[in-house]
Amino acid sequence: MTKKSPTLFGLVNIFDDPLTEGPEPTSKLVCRAQGLYGSAGQQEVGLLLARNLVFIAGKFNGSTLTILGKNAVFHPIREMPIIDETGAFRLACGFVQAKTHFSNLTSGDAIVEYHVVAYTWMDHVCLENLLSPVHEVDGPHISKVY
Repeated sequence: MTKKSPTLFGLVNIFDDPLTEGPEPTSKLVCRAQGLYGSAGQQEVGLLLARNLVFIAGKFNGSTLTILGKNAVFHPIREMPIIDETGAFRLACGFVQAKTHFSNLTSGDAIVEYHVVAYTWMDHVCLENLLSPVHEVDGPHISKVY
């Protein structure tokens, strides 16, 4: 149904994208966004997103946050829950807000800002704006939606 669908319903894509401190290509790499998404909306473009934020630098090196939820890519702000965590984020809960700053539907390239809010129960510290903000910079993907 993907080729006939204006929402690309049924499309599945796996990714491993860099997340950086800022939108510039020279920004410091903070973590990798690894996971998959499927186009699950028939009336509007809406992705079912499963994403691991795998931290590779700084005090959160080796820790992960897992996001699972609907990503309505053409909405200005999308909110998705943090459903799992490891390392420094063990027993954390929270959410992520995504905001697209740039998108090229022809090339599949996008720059998306992620506002991450995670609360840890172990030390009762709010880690709001962990990444202040983090930007995803996608490489070219033929069937990438955002």
